[in-house]
Amino acid sequence: MMNRCLVFLLSLVVSVWAWAAPMPQTLNITYVKAPFNLQNIVMKTQGLLEKEFSKEGIKVNWVPIKAGLNQVRGLMAGDLDMVAAMNTSTLLIANGAGNRILIADGVAHPNDIFAIVTAKNSKIESVKDLKGKRVVGPKGTVLHHLLVAALAKEGMSASDIELISMNLPASLTALLTWHADAALLVGPGIQKAASVGHRVLTRAGGYVDTNLVMAVSERFAKAYPEVVRRVVKVNREALAWIEGNFDAALSIGAKEHGISVEQARELASWANFYSTITQADIDAMNVNQAFLLKEKMMKQSVDVESLLFR
Repeated sequence: MMNRCLVFLLSLVVSVWAWAAPMPQTLNITYVKAPFNLQNIVMKTQGLLEKEFSKEGIKVNWVPIKAGLNQVRGLMAGDLDMVAAMNTSTLLIANGAGNRILIADGVAHPNDIFAIVTAKNSKIESVKDLKGKRVVGPKGTVLHHLLVAALAKEGMSASDIELISMNLPASLTALLTWHADAALLVGPGIQKAASVGHRVLTRAGGYVDTNLVMAVSERFAKAYPEVVRRVVKVNREALAWIEGNFDAALSIGAKEHGISVEQARELASWANFYSTITQADIDAMNVNQAFLLKEKMMKQSVDVESLLFR
């Protein structure tokens, strides 16, 4: 009898605490469907977050920001609360500059979805051949990290090439219109470039362990930890649904990207979706941080484990 009473009281306390937990009026979260963030696509198209927070009346505001640096700016300005998919290179660089952004959950380990693509019929056959060439792509991202790592492995640096920073659509256009010798591209951009004869010079695997994560500003995480936990729960529910309904999920992803189901299947095979951050992820981030610091892409070191939302 005593045990039953204790369980009842504990349940009551938890219920009261949950009811009394502060809730925001809106949840501002990015909609990042590229390169192929299927969990994010399913969450938005199926209204999963809206359903999760319907009782509290929290309005879910999906913000279509793709570029990592713009995501960081949005989080720091308070225009964003959470980012559905951010690469850990950008996250580390941001934290090294004093912008506290935490990792809420895992999304994907997409080594094959990030690549350096060179123009067809060019004489560029290896990373060494990039010396003196014009390369376009977004700075401060995992693609920038990939490029510098690939150059470093050949005893070169960014000063050995002409690197022009531009977003992904502009980078693809520059390559397709012969205004660049090589471009830093992801998923659908790689497929489009390949369809007209451009070639993948190298992918991220072997140079950098890529990791896309769900991120949250430390400010929002401290103010609304229960909201963050519930968003993580929905993220994992979306992944479970994808795994159990893979063909249906691919159709949804293909429609959102305006590509064929077979193209979507290829992108999914490159993505390596996951959710729970492991010690291997932490170790990889520490290795990546050491490289970013060495190459002066990151201002100061941070305690990687302190970046995990708990």
